Amino acid sequence: MKFLDISAWHQRTTQTSMSKRKASAVEGDDIELINGHAKRPSTETNNGNSMLDHFTPTLFDPALVHKYAADYATSDPYKHLVVVNLINDTLLRSVRTEILDNIHFTPKETDIYKIHQSGDLANLDGLDPAALAKLPSLLKLRDALYGAEFRKWVQDVSGAGALSGRKTDMAVNVYLPGGHLLCHDDVIGSRRVSYILYLTDPEQPWKPEWGGALRLYATETKVDADGKTFKVPKSQWSRVIPPAWNQLSFFAVQPGESFHDVEEVYHPSEDAGEEDGGRFRMAISGWFHIPQDGEEGYEPGLEESMAKQSSLQQLQGKADQFDEPRALWLDPAKAKRPDLHNARRNGASTKRREEDEAALSEADLDFLLQYMTPNYLTPDTVDELSDLFAEESTLQLTDFLSPKFATTLRAQFGGSPNGPLPESEYGTSRPPYKHRYQYLQPTTTTPPISAASGRDPYRALTYVLFPSQLSGTRRFRRGLDYQLAQSYESEEPQLEYTLCITPTSGWGGEEEETSAGNGEVGGDIVGGADGVPGSDARTTTGVMTISTDEDNVGGYELYMAGDDEENDDEDDPTASDDGVTIPINPISRSHTGAGDRRSAKTRRKPTHDPAVYRAAGSSGGGEDEDEDDGILFSNPAAWNTMSIVLRDRGTMRFVKYVSRRARGDRWDVTGAYEVTGEDEDEE
Repeated sequence: MKFLDISAWHQRTTQTSMSKRKASAVEGDDIELINGHAKRPSTETNNGNSMLDHFTPTLFDPALVHKYAADYATSDPYKHLVVVNLINDTLLRSVRTEILDNIHFTPKETDIYKIHQSGDLANLDGLDPAALAKLPSLLKLRDALYGAEFRKWVQDVSGAGALSGRKTDMAVNVYLPGGHLLCHDDVIGSRRVSYILYLTDPEQPWKPEWGGALRLYATETKVDADGKTFKVPKSQWSRVIPPAWNQLSFFAVQPGESFHDVEEVYHPSEDAGEEDGGRFRMAISGWFHIPQDGEEGYEPGLEESMAKQSSLQQLQGKADQFDEPRALWLDPAKAKRPDLHNARRNGASTKRREEDEAALSEADLDFLLQYMTPNYLTPDTVDELSDLFAEESTLQLTDFLSPKFATTLRAQFGGSPNGPLPESEYGTSRPPYKHRYQYLQPTTTTPPISAASGRDPYRALTYVLFPSQLSGTRRFRRGLDYQLAQSYESEEPQLEYTLCITPTSGWGGEEEETSAGNGEVGGDIVGGADGVPGSDARTTTGVMTISTDEDNVGGYELYMAGDDEENDDEDDPTASDDGVTIPINPISRSHTGAGDRRSAKTRRKPTHDPAVYRAAGSSGGGEDEDEDDGILFSNPAAWNTMSIVLRDRGTMRFVKYVSRRARGDRWDVTGAYEVTGEDEDEE
């Protein structure tokens, strides 16, 4: 397992005055808190007066509690509260020092987050006496937060109902530059209240421009054809809460409403002159759960009822009808726009007999030569591609667009930050718990004259070359956009393509100059899972080089294997995970609240509460574990690269969040075709 020595990292990145800490990690010296959930004795019996001493003196004053409750009740976009100076300052400084000096942190990255995290602090009681002796202040803080006095305070302020003192659920999360957590609602298991207690540098106040803020999303009510209402989050957040030392933010967990994210912690600019402590965002994050059996306020059957409202169900259907953009299947036989099989090209009819359907007519070739590199249309290349795709079910083609068309298209991007089109012409996808990106989608109307005439190559890709309403051009803006993992669930496979037209470099998968780049000889072909850039790819011409920097800027598209149907825990109310785990350096190989999507790996029968999460690579499988990391195909942002994938049921697909550190936005054209079944006697 890979760990981060926070203390050593912090010393390398800051000159801020701090207490003396070790300069480097010594194997075995730091404490590893194993991920897992433990129910500990309730804090009800702890000394009440000593617990109160751990908080700021005025916190429990009745008048202040009343004010907090009023502020909570009138807050928006949903009920929440921010409390400054929550904990006794001396105690919290001691907690921070203990964490920096003694606790292991594991890097974790999925489609939805990138963080470093400790294990579950519920397991402090299970440490041996020598290890526990290194964390006395942290133990005091945990017991104070889950003590009867503070739980009653949270209950009185929020009105959320009784809270468990036995079921603790908290971890230390560290966001280094590039770290982020995307939109989710925290609804999983028996969680009732979410909270964040910040442990940023008390001597170096956090600046909002560094990022790392908690951002809350407003929702709007949608009504379906049956009159049923749904709350759908808007694509942008409406409340920003920057981190601050000894600041508590909390809110009641509400299905379909408590949507939030953690803004990326931004890298400092190269010319930054001020010392910023390494932009080291550390916080204790956790949840208060509903009372357990035997505790005051326990309600039989409540946990099972809450499970039915989880985010997993929401992602699997219910509000899908309000997703934007909407995928509209188009029957080419009934299309009113140009299509290879039902339109006239240059005055010649392309209508053919059924037995000739597989062959390209002269008119088809004339049309395609306006856009594609000629070599990809020669019979030998077509046969080679067909054989390779039949074997591997994936292809990656460089220099797909012809040099003339590609040059004209690239010139359209120019120096405009919005690319070829005005900002007003793009739509923004939603809901953000699935995706956020800008898009231009074809309509059933005739394509713009500029696109049909060739004067507007960007629109021509959308309206002429790829005119399906299941396609569209996409823009993933740096510091904003992503597409979270979704599983393909249809019985029949689907043919999906992505033409990447990202004009900037630095994405971790760059094309080298080759003689094939002139479009006369042909582009380069990468095929199959073994053709993931940077691996020992079996290619006709190997041209992809990959950066090994693990702190990549994202923006890559990834296909990963889905769940094993024989071990499907979909109906298990405790079954969940926190996203699709991304292996270290995913491009070269081909404790958050985000527990609301299916795993890309075969799921094991859960033996612990769903609110507790597992670190990537923590199963103890050793070096061989990464050999079956679930990656089927990787597609980094690049210029003029076409990828084609035959997607089977259960296969996950996502585009990783684009860091603000990227040199530009990811641009692509994507679409899909339904694959119809063949006769049984056909191969």
